[in-house]
Amino acid sequence: MSVHEGPEDAIQVSLLTGWLGSGKTTLLNALLKHPDMAETAVLVNEFGDIGIDHMLVDTVDENMVKLTTGCLCCTVQGDLSRSLRELFLKRVKGEVTQFKRVLIETTGLADPAPILHTLMNDPIIASRFFLDGVISTSDAVFGHGQLDRHEEPRKQAAVADRIVMTKVDMAKPEAMDSLETRLKTLNPGANIIRAANGAIEPDALFGCGLYDPESKSFDVQNWLRDESFREDHDHDDHGHDHEDHKHMHDPERHGDGISSFCMRYEEPIEWPAFVAWIQTLITHRGENLLRIKGIVNIDGEENPVAIHGVQHIFHHPVRLPEWPSDDQDTRIVFITRDLDQKVIQDSLDALQQAAKKTE
Repeated sequence: MSVHEGPEDAIQVSLLTGWLGSGKTTLLNALLKHPDMAETAVLVNEFGDIGIDHMLVDTVDENMVKLTTGCLCCTVQGDLSRSLRELFLKRVKGEVTQFKRVLIETTGLADPAPILHTLMNDPIIASRFFLDGVISTSDAVFGHGQLDRHEEPRKQAAVADRIVMTKVDMAKPEAMDSLETRLKTLNPGANIIRAANGAIEPDALFGCGLYDPESKSFDVQNWLRDESFREDHDHDDHGHDHEDHKHMHDPERHGDGISSFCMRYEEPIEWPAFVAWIQTLITHRGENLLRIKGIVNIDGEENPVAIHGVQHIFHHPVRLPEWPSDDQDTRIVFITRDLDQKVIQDSLDALQQAAKKTE
């Protein structure tokens, strides 16, 4: 697993997901009318899914339209990788606006993991685009029932960086508070925003990723949000004989088989051992790893490395130009399904100890 330098001209990509009827279409329609969405390309499943006919100003081709705000709206032609490559080629040739952001809208039934796999695993896509974040909608009226009956909305909420609670004008305050508590249990690191009729500023949804091409900066604190996970106990509480690891975990922060926790290591980590651990973990338990994000202090390196993975796929680690703060601990956030944190923690501890013995 080689370490890459940060992208220089990456195009930010955001994923908009949410269960059927959860208000995703309404949110997207409202966003498309906003002037701040200029220089954005939107990939949707079908134009018919969103009422944008009245907004069209020009037809670029049969699969692409241009909106009054400057957005491009395109259909995903079966294969996301091909659609993104074709869209980027049109941009290079000057056939479309020099968009700086891509927003991908999924079907309500979609598991977000395969799309994240494409963004991280396709070498051409990964060299041109950079994941900004996952936005998920949750129905303030029917959200509890959807989470009870279906696995997909639970996964959509669990992997999200932003959760938009929709239809808040139709729900009772106590119902919204209850749903927000449940969503925070599923994903304590996500910002939860309440919106009626899709009324929300774009900057509340975007710019949540690791890298911002506009400022050429790395906002690790915003991207990782490990401060959302309460520090519960030190490593030696588990009976280990060293004190270089702290584990941030709330045993109540789980539900529906989905758990969220953050692991910390104060001492630098041996990179070969860490790579071996990651590869072993995703090989044997990849289907249970909904999302992993972290910043790693590598032994012998001055600057940290950012990691990001979804199930069996890991994005190339990115070497950051500097530490984002005085806190130089390794911090790794996990969103897992039916996988206890102790299994992960013990496996990394074992490799770390083995690496130290060979020094």
